[in-house]
Amino acid sequence: MSVTVRVPAKVNVQLAVGAARPDGFHDLANVFLAVGLYDEVTVTPADELRVTCEGPDAAQVPLDRTNLAARAALALAERRGIEPAVHIHIAKDIPVAGGMAGGSADGAGALLACDRLWGAGASRAELLAICAELGSDVPFSLVGGAALGTGRGEQLTALEVGGTFHWVFAMADRGLSTPAVFREFDRLAQGRDIPEPVASPDLLEALAKGDPDALAAAVSNDLQPAALSLFPELADPLEAGRGAGALATLVSGSGPTTAFLARDAESAEKVARALRGSGTCRSVRIAAGPVAGATVL
Repeated sequence: MSVTVRVPAKVNVQLAVGAARPDGFHDLANVFLAVGLYDEVTVTPADELRVTCEGPDAAQVPLDRTNLAARAALALAERRGIEPAVHIHIAKDIPVAGGMAGGSADGAGALLACDRLWGAGASRAELLAICAELGSDVPFSLVGGAALGTGRGEQLTALEVGGTFHWVFAMADRGLSTPAVFREFDRLAQGRDIPEPVASPDLLEALAKGDPDALAAAVSNDLQPAALSLFPELADPLEAGRGAGALATLVSGSGPTTAFLARDAESAEKVARALRGSGTCRSVRIAAGPVAGATVL
């Protein structure tokens, strides 16, 4: 017997970052939108816990117990007094180290899959609590759709979305470390008063109306200057996408993936073609959202 869970990528349509907290984290107002790029996580009974991975950039995925999918299995097993003897196989299509929560998606997917495989019967609240222990983006990977994440991003409030938003994503030729981007944010912010992070009312209204032009006017990412400081070449795909007619351009999360909001599916194809021909990125993907979170297939 095996259980397979499909789990989506995310884009941050707003990422407001507060000052560093005593615990080293930052308070956030993080507006997540789940988009239709997916990893599939399959768990099967085995003699011991092991992780395998296939797909683009699979060689970059750790296969030891630092992998979030393995950590999810261990966390649930410890709570239930179960031996975590499973083979976790990740079919990866979400970019690795790309600011699209691919690792977090795998953690949420493995958690839900192990819960089903073991008949653990964890409640939604318990699953979300384990997700929050695993990482700030993992709870959203479980729930999907659109949500405002506060605290360090793990405290979720579902958001209404009145339509489908079309996106293009350009993958960089190297990764960016999320902790390094936050450290650079702190360095750049030295001596400045950093306001409390709050969700933009205009952005929430644009989501609720399904209005891509209004959303384009409201998207923001406080980590973008830090990502560009560490990886200046990211300005090139942003400029290429803007020139191709994208309504909005931004670094996705902590990067280095760049995200481009298009008016409709046809416009997304046009932006994608321009980016592929620009020589500014390694690969290009098109996806729309919102989509459902972790789902048992």
